Amino acid sequence: MKKVAVIGVGETRFGEHWYKSFRDLAVEAGIKSMEDANLERKDIGALFVGNMSAGKFIGQEHVASLVADHLGFSGIPCIRTESACASGSLAFRQALLSLQSGAYDAVMVEGVEKMTDIIGSQASLALMGAGDQEWEASVGLTFPGLYALIARRHMHEYGTTPEQLAMFSVNNHKNAVKNPDAQFRFEISVEDVLNSPLIADPLHLLDCSPITDGAASVLLATEDFIKKKKIKNPIWVLGSGQSSDTVALQDRKSLTAMFVTIDAAKKAYKQSGLKPKDIKIAEVHDCFSINGLMAIEDLGFCKKGEGGKFIEDGNISLGSTVSINTSGGLKAKGHPVGATGISQIIEIVKQLRGECEKRQVDAKYGLTHNIGGSGASCLVHIFGKEK
Repeated sequence: MKKVAVIGVGETRFGEHWYKSFRDLAVEAGIKSMEDANLERKDIGALFVGNMSAGKFIGQEHVASLVADHLGFSGIPCIRTESACASGSLAFRQALLSLQSGAYDAVMVEGVEKMTDIIGSQASLALMGAGDQEWEASVGLTFPGLYALIARRHMHEYGTTPEQLAMFSVNNHKNAVKNPDAQFRFEISVEDVLNSPLIADPLHLLDCSPITDGAASVLLATEDFIKKKKIKNPIWVLGSGQSSDTVALQDRKSLTAMFVTIDAAKKAYKQSGLKPKDIKIAEVHDCFSINGLMAIEDLGFCKKGEGGKFIEDGNISLGSTVSINTSGGLKAKGHPVGATGISQIIEIVKQLRGECEKRQVDAKYGLTHNIGGSGASCLVHIFGKEK
């Protein structure tokens, strides 16, 4: 199997971009990644675009061709992938497989979403498209409601507390202060979280990720291409795992464990030859604080049911047992759903390159974890400084 590395990264600032369009964001991120790798358009063999719901958010479909057009890539294959909030990571995996197959030498992978051009209720409707329309949406469930059910069950089975959930959000905001691309660059306290409006009991407003605009782009290349172009400081893809589960919560064997995370992580760890103890930095999918807490359990950083105590004891802060969401995570960096998976990868790449300044941690390997919907899909990727 061909060895593949990330050789260029670029992203926009995450937030509300009133004066930038979907295509503006995509082009900005793409150009930044090209400049970072010092490549030209002729070097790129294909374009992969992760996007969840441009049709509902901005009325635009055919987005892969649109992005290729405005990046000046007309003539090369362009592919759009969709897996709800894991759309970006799915695009990355498809690009990785295309390089490993020998189809291309170098490709661009973009994730992009423009979510703030519609009102909040319409955005919620679009996002609930990642749930089960017949069995969940039709009876009034939203994603905060789905994750509230999960949180309540975790609390019932393991004694997890609202304070421990809040500590996950607190950690994200503390890291986001040090990230110039983050949407919310301010610290919060546990009291702030618990005093914020209750969205779906027990989840408060500050347990929830925001509506966000943004784009992220990475360039992937084979080992031969990297040698030919004499590219410095590539970050190698060591493992890639993908899994799926039922869309509706009612059909799951458990509400307190994400099978998709466990399974995707198992595949990625096996491929990389690494174990959870080898990972010192991870970007995990915290669309809600309970999902971040469960992720550190299901990825093997602590035992099932001990996530709350693990967080409370300071094991996820910068430079601790495993530095979680040094970017600020979905909660504080922002969650433009199609771009999130690629942005997670960018953070790990920059950390392994040693480019994160005040939020820099010492790590040889890094991991990304990207969930689609309430756990119907998941991708886990592992990266290293050496192949």
